[in-house]
Amino acid sequence: MSAQTPEVRSTEQLREKWLKPEVITGSEILLRSLLLEGVECVFGYPGGAVLYIYDAMYGFEDFNHVLTRHEQGAIHAADGYARASGKVGVCIATSGPGATNLVTGIATAYMDSVPLVVITGNVATSLIGTDAFQEADITGITMPITKHSYLVRDVKDLPRVIHEAFHIASTGRKGPVLIDIPKDVSAATTLFQPEERIQLKGYNPRTVPNKLQLDKLARAIEDAERPMILAGGGVIYSGAHEGLHEFVNKTGIPITTTLLGLGAFPTGNDLWTGMPGMHGTYTSNHGIQQSDLLINIGARFDDRVTGKLDGFAPHAKIVHIDIDPAEIGKNVPTDIPIVGDVKTVLEMLNPIVSYAAKADAWRDQISKWKAEYPFRYVDSDTVLKPQWVIEMLNDTTKGEAIVTTDVGQHQMWAAQYYKFNQPRSWITSGGLGTMGFGFPSAIGAQMAHPDRLVISINGDGGMQMCSQELAICAINNIPVKIVVINNQVLGMVRQWQELIYDNRYSHIDLAGSPDFVKLAEAYGVKGLRATTKEEAQRAWAEAMETPGPVLVEFVVEKGENVYPMVTQGSTIDQMLMGDA
Repeated sequence: MSAQTPEVRSTEQLREKWLKPEVITGSEILLRSLLLEGVECVFGYPGGAVLYIYDAMYGFEDFNHVLTRHEQGAIHAADGYARASGKVGVCIATSGPGATNLVTGIATAYMDSVPLVVITGNVATSLIGTDAFQEADITGITMPITKHSYLVRDVKDLPRVIHEAFHIASTGRKGPVLIDIPKDVSAATTLFQPEERIQLKGYNPRTVPNKLQLDKLARAIEDAERPMILAGGGVIYSGAHEGLHEFVNKTGIPITTTLLGLGAFPTGNDLWTGMPGMHGTYTSNHGIQQSDLLINIGARFDDRVTGKLDGFAPHAKIVHIDIDPAEIGKNVPTDIPIVGDVKTVLEMLNPIVSYAAKADAWRDQISKWKAEYPFRYVDSDTVLKPQWVIEMLNDTTKGEAIVTTDVGQHQMWAAQYYKFNQPRSWITSGGLGTMGFGFPSAIGAQMAHPDRLVISINGDGGMQMCSQELAICAINNIPVKIVVINNQVLGMVRQWQELIYDNRYSHIDLAGSPDFVKLAEAYGVKGLRATTKEEAQRAWAEAMETPGPVLVEFVVEKGENVYPMVTQGSTIDQMLMGDA
């Protein structure tokens, strides 16, 4: 107890300092307000419209800012921080091009329901609308991809706006909120009075479900002979993984977890069937298609999961549990809609559900499918296979690392062959599929968990989109282990061109990419390369033993495909199983 007392007192003393009523600038108000919201680090890149804000950071030892090398790197790092920690991620950029460079990252967070507060500078209020230098209507540009946005015209509004922004970002269906601060507002002074109340008319997310709907679900489970659970990222975002474990154990219902739901349920459990959808397991896809009760818990009915909509789960009564009422019935007609926070729903549901006694034959069928149709690939002793690389990463880390990925074939292989048993250990761009996301998001995840192993798995295409962030790993000694699965091609595009476009390979050759080992070394990061299994094992062991960041390039089979695969226009049980 005594060992912790000085730290507690220090935090209390700092809060008193931050709360002290003083006449200060809008920039100082911003920094203090962020600290009062519990912000541990901010990722950003300065420019003219935010110079007052950055000037306020000068000598402000309580404020932790990470200077990235590109605004997109900043927002992806903030996103990774938010996904790994469960807290709100924060980034700052200047007006015009600085702000517009954040757009892809905002859309990425919006699609995957990630809580961010995005702070942009703008030209002075007197210049707004005049096409001034580096002016852009960032609130207008991002309106479709933010939960809410603010253009602050009065410095007195800043404490309220910042407090509201964090509340909106982190409640209900989480997502990004943008705060646009004109330069004169950041320079203006006023009496700082921290805002502690929330008064938002019309914003009252429903967290407690309708009890009658829960009773309907409990009865449906009793009657079901082929029940199936589809669990998504909402389980992780609401902190409901323990409730999900209890629900599955009590009911004995087989469960599939979506791409963003990986880690919500232990992969070693006999009732877990793997990932569903385009590159999902045979068991998950056939389980969904043959089910008579499909319970969606915190997942969107995304097209990569459903395949051909009018052929999706044709025999099932559909239950959809979601915090966002707009998602229910949007894509798939729902028989039992349940609106509420997933954690709250499961806490109320678990005491009233019972074992699905009529589903014994179904559980046997699921077990047979799992045994007969695991993920397979044709291994090689002469060529390094990417699936083998992922299996090696899993075996050497016991599945305990935080893994981030970029987008493409390597993303799907990581989802298939790395085994996640903890929530917030899997960070990937799901809805938007953003190349360039993987590496900077790993930096954010490492900042959130400095004592955990963070592995960033990238393709040779996506790695080049934010490779400049190697600089901040080197400078700040951020010990991310960076994996580049190098097949010298845009692999997923090549796979589609092979299977769907009759081998018409158009503009996919990445043979002119840089030497990734030399690139890493140029930034001051150790670089290693492997082309065989023996080299791969040695290089990875060296990377694991090396303190600080390391990049390991695995040169793999160029023509390898991701299987299973469901092509567009097919139902999810119409699967290409591959050579294996």
